[in-house]
Amino acid sequence: MKRFACGDIIPGCDATYTAADEDGIFAQAAPHAAEVHGITADQITPELMERFRAAMVTV
Repeated sequence: MKRFACGDIIPGCDATYTAADEDGIFAQAAPHAAEVHGITADQITPELMERFRAAMVTV
């Protein structure tokens, strides 16, 4: 299982996601990033993906 806390990348955000793997986390976090933070798919840079992956923890 993996867990991701959005606040680890965007201070002040309290959204957290848990899923079996990275793909499951991304499927939950991507719509949140677009709806709440205005980050669309074309704005997801390799650097942002690296930060996203680094913020995930195994639970």
